[in-house]
Amino acid sequence: MEVPEVAEVAEVAEAADVSERPGVVPVDGSGAVGAVGDADLAGAVDDVGAVGAVFGEPVTRVRRRGRTALLIATAAVLGLVAGTCAGYLVQADREPTKLPSLSQPVVAQAKGAGPEPLSAAQDRRVKTDGDLRKLLIKRPKGARDVDYPAGQDGWLSLGDYADQLKNADQEFGDLVSAEFRRAVSTEWRMGNTDSVAVRLVQYRQEENLGAAERAGNWNVDGASGRPIPGTSDGMAYVTDKPDTKPGYLPLYTAQAHAWRGDIAMEIWIYDTKPISKAKIMDLAKRQMERL
Repeated sequence: MEVPEVAEVAEVAEAADVSERPGVVPVDGSGAVGAVGDADLAGAVDDVGAVGAVFGEPVTRVRRRGRTALLIATAAVLGLVAGTCAGYLVQADREPTKLPSLSQPVVAQAKGAGPEPLSAAQDRRVKTDGDLRKLLIKRPKGARDVDYPAGQDGWLSLGDYADQLKNADQEFGDLVSAEFRRAVSTEWRMGNTDSVAVRLVQYRQEENLGAAERAGNWNVDGASGRPIPGTSDGMAYVTDKPDTKPGYLPLYTAQAHAWRGDIAMEIWIYDTKPISKAKIMDLAKRQMERL
C-alpha cells in the first residue's frame, strides 16, 4: 500500500476540515496529521474533560472547584453530630448527682431571760412612738380652756393642723410632701387677752428630714429673733410692733420653732399687750426639755 505524500494529505485535511472530526488531531507544526482512534483519544482526555497532547506532551488534570471544601464541611458536620451523640450517651450512663438535703439542723433555743429593752433615755423612739400628747408641756396653774380648741382631744389631723396656718391649701400640700405623720396640741388662756398654743408635729422622715425642714422654714416679718438654748437651730421671735385693724385691739405675737429627731415644736402666744422675750423663751426651753 502506498503512503500518500505529505502535501496531498494536507490538502485532503484542509478540504474536509479534519480538525473538527473526532479521531484526528494535529501532531506538529509541519501540517502532518495522524489518525487516532476513538479509544486512544478517550485515554488522552481526563475525567473532567481536559484535553492533553497525545504525542510527547504531558496530560494536565484539572480539579473541580468547591469539591474539596464540600468534603471538609461535610466531615466537620458529621464529626460534630457524632461528638454530640457521644456526649449524650456518656451523660446518660452516669449516675445522677445527689442534691443536698433541704432540712437543716435544729438550732437549740437559748435559755434564760433575753436582754432588757432600751430605756427612753437610750432609745428616743420609745417616747416618740407612744402617746405624743404626754410629751406636751403642762398647763400653768390658773390656765383656762380656749373657746374653740383645734382638733379633737388634743390630736390634730393633717387638715386640722393645716387650718391653723396661713394659706391652708398650700400648707396642706407642703405637709404631704414633708411626710406628715401626726400632730398634737394644747391650748390655754391666761387672763382675758393672753392665749397660748403649743404643737408637736411628727414626720415619717422616710425620704426627707421633715421636722428639721419645717422647723427652720418660717418667715417671720417684723420680729426680732433669739436662739433657743439647747437646740441646734431653734429660734424664738417676738414682734416689735402690733398688728392693728380698725375695730380691733392691737395684737402682739410671739412664736418659737425648734426640732428634735422627727418632731417639730411650735409655740404661739397672742396678747393685746407686748410680750416679753423671757416668756416665750421659757416656754420653748421647757418644751424642748420634755423631748
